[in-house]
Amino acid sequence: MFGFGFGKLIILVAVVVGVWYGFKLVSRLERERKRRVKEQRKQSADSMGNMEKCPVCDTYVVAAAAQDCGRDGCPY
Repeated sequence: MFGFGFGKLIILVAVVVGVWYGFKLVSRLERERKRRVKEQRKQSADSMGNMEKCPVCDTYVVAAAAQDCGRDGCPY
């Protein structure tokens, strides 16, 4: 009819379906990579913590991990 055999049509459909699923797989992997990068950035930002100025020694310390500086009246 158009010079296409049934076998060639099946191969063409298989190639198109393979390319379609290949793009879907690549897209899914890219989304997962972006999600992991975003999660890592959030974790690193959370681990930094807020800094507060010590009223006694005038240094900045991480509020969650502040320790006594040894000076009289140190609030930590």
